[in-house]
Amino acid sequence: MTGLQTQIINHLDNIYPDSDNLLIAKKLVTAMGIDETNTETQTISTTDENEIVLITYGDTIIDADMKPLEALSEFIENKLHDIISTVHILPFSPSSSDGGFSVIDYETVAPELGDWELVDKVAPGKQNRKLMADLILNHGSAQSEWFQQFLKNEEPGNKYYVTADPSKDLSDVTRPRTHDLLMQVTTPAGEQNVWCTFSHDQVDFDFSNPDVLVEFTKIINLYVSKGVTRLRLDAVAYLWKEIGTKCIHLPQTHEVVKLFNTLLKYRSPETLLISETNVPHEQNMSYFGDSDEAHVIYNFSLVPLVLHAVLASDVGPLNEWSQNLSLPAQNSYFLNFLASHDGMGVRPAEGLLTDEQLNNLVKASEETGGTFSAYSSSGKDKPYELNASLYDLLAGKDSKNIDRYILAHSILLTFIGIPAIYIHSLLGSPGDLEAVKHSKINRNINRSKINFNEIMAELESPDSPRASMFKKLCELVKIRRQQSAFHPDADQNTFSIENTIFVIKRSSADQDVYAIHNISEHKYMIKSSDLSLNENESWHDLLGSQLDIEKPIELNRHQILWLSNK
Repeated sequence: MTGLQTQIINHLDNIYPDSDNLLIAKKLVTAMGIDETNTETQTISTTDENEIVLITYGDTIIDADMKPLEALSEFIENKLHDIISTVHILPFSPSSSDGGFSVIDYETVAPELGDWELVDKVAPGKQNRKLMADLILNHGSAQSEWFQQFLKNEEPGNKYYVTADPSKDLSDVTRPRTHDLLMQVTTPAGEQNVWCTFSHDQVDFDFSNPDVLVEFTKIINLYVSKGVTRLRLDAVAYLWKEIGTKCIHLPQTHEVVKLFNTLLKYRSPETLLISETNVPHEQNMSYFGDSDEAHVIYNFSLVPLVLHAVLASDVGPLNEWSQNLSLPAQNSYFLNFLASHDGMGVRPAEGLLTDEQLNNLVKASEETGGTFSAYSSSGKDKPYELNASLYDLLAGKDSKNIDRYILAHSILLTFIGIPAIYIHSLLGSPGDLEAVKHSKINRNINRSKINFNEIMAELESPDSPRASMFKKLCELVKIRRQQSAFHPDADQNTFSIENTIFVIKRSSADQDVYAIHNISEHKYMIKSSDLSLNENESWHDLLGSQLDIEKPIELNRHQILWLSNK
C-alpha cells in the first residue's frame, strides 16, 4: 500500500466505514490520473495581489458572426486583458435549466457556446490567465443519460441518485427552495421518490454510493486536464443526506472535500478548491477545515454587510464583523464579491444584521424593480437573496450615485482575499426587468445578453455614463494589482471613524495601505492621528489626491483614499 493510498483510505474510512476502501482508493487514484510512481506533493504559490476574477456566462457577450465564447474572448482581449487575471466561466456544459446549473453532460461544452478550444481561448494558460469552472456535484439534470438510466432501472445510473420514503418526516431538511423536496417517478422497479434540493429538473446524486464519488473524480481530472486551476464546488454543503438531520454540512460532506484536496495535491497542486456555501458566516468558515479542506471560500457575508453599510450609511455591522475576521492559515483565502449570476445573498448576514436591517435590503431591492427569493428551514420561509442589478441598487437608475458604486467596489478590492467581479457589475448593467417578466425567473434580472459591437461602441463613447463608470473601475483595479499590501493574505485591520468612515488597513512586509471610505452623503474631516499614521514616513494617495497629512484631510461625499507609504 502506497502512502497516497493510506491518506485516501483515512478519508474513506470516515465516509464509507463498511466498504472495501483499499479498492475504492485504487479506483480514485486511477480516476484522478495520478502516477503512483511519482507521488511527491509540492506547495505552489497560486495567487497574489494580481489576481482579479471575472465572473461571466459563456454567452453574456454575443455577436452574430462569432460563437459566444469567441465573442467573450475578443471582448476580454480588447477591454480587460490588463484588468482581470482569472475568468470564471459559469457552467458551459450542456444544461436543461437553472442558468446552466442543471448539467446534462459534464464532459462536453455546450455546442451553442463553442468547444473546449474556445474555452482555452477565453482563459489561455499560455498567457497566464487562469480558468475557473464549476463542479456541480450535488445534482444533475433530469435529462441526463444517467437519470434516464435511473428511469429505466439500467446501470450505472439506477444507483446514482438519492431516493427517500415520502412518509418519513423531512421537515428539518434545510433547503434554498420552497417546492416539494421529493419528486415521484415511475421506473421498472416501481414508483420511486427522488430527492431534489434545488428543482425537479435537478436530481441529487447519491454519494453514499462510492461509484458516484469515482465518477466525479474522473470529471475533476478532465477539468484539470483542460486547464482549470480554480474549481468551484457548487452547492457542496448539501452533498450528503441523512434522514433525521438538516442534511447540510454533514461530516461526510466535509470529508469528501478533504479527499478532493488530497487528490489534487498529487494531481494538480496549483489548483485551488473553492467552496460555494451560501450560509451564515461560521458555517461557511467551516469549509476551510484545519487548512485541509477548501483553499478558498466565498465570502458571502461581505455582500449584505457592504450593501447595508452603503445604503444605510452605517458601517457598524461591517466593522464589527470584519474586526473579528481571521483566516485559519496562510494559503487560505476568501473570494470576495458583491454580486453574481444568482443575486445577492442575505442569509449569510443572519446574526450580523437585524431582521429590520435585512428587511430594509429587501425593500431597497424592490424599489429598483427587483425582488427577493426565500429559503425553507424547519418549515419556515426566510429571505435568501436579493434579485436586483447591483448598479441599479447602488448607482441608481439615473446614475447619480456612481461614486457610491465605485466606493462599494473599493471595499471589495481592498478587503482581505481575492476579488471577483461579475461582468454585469463591471459594465454597470441595469436590471433586465423584461427577462424576469417573460421567464418568471427572478435571477434573470441579472443575466442579460450584451451585443459585442454595441458594448464596444458604448465603452468608447465620451458621453456614456457606463463608459465613465467602467473607466473608473478599471483604473481602480489596475492600481490595486500593483500593491503588495493587497496580497490576498496580507494582514488586515479594520476600524471606523464615526459611523460613516470605514477604514481598511492592509500590510505586507514592505507596504502599508489605508483604504478610507466616506460612505455618507456629507463631507468629513479626518486627521492623521485618527489613523495613527507614522508621520516620519512619506504618505501619498494611490488614487491621485494631493495630500498634506500634517493638515486635516477633507473627504467629499462618497470619496475614497488609498494612503500608501510606498
